[in-house]
Amino acid sequence: MYWAALILAGIFEIGWPLGLKISQSTEHVVKGLVLAVVCMVLSGALLWYSQKQITIGTAYAVWTGIGAAGTFMVGVYFFGDPTSLLRYCGVLFILLGVVLLKMAA
Repeated sequence: MYWAALILAGIFEIGWPLGLKISQSTEHVVKGLVLAVVCMVLSGALLWYSQKQITIGTAYAVWTGIGAAGTFMVGVYFFGDPTSLLRYCGVLFILLGVVLLKMAA
């Protein structure tokens, strides 16, 4: 249950930079900022809950790893952020680090 909460926290971690990006459009400022704040609160609350059972270092690394890799992918696929083999390798290394931390926990 704690790991599920942590994964969900990581997914919500993707939502707040997405909300900030959406808020840059003048017609979606409020909608984007609301999304960002809601995702921040939910992400933080789920991270807090998961740390009841998962060590802080592992929980934080998994949380930020999901958020970083997920935000990268959202940027690439929905906002046309630049890509290269090296950028994809960087994201792969982040994900491999998260998997190793999970295996060691």
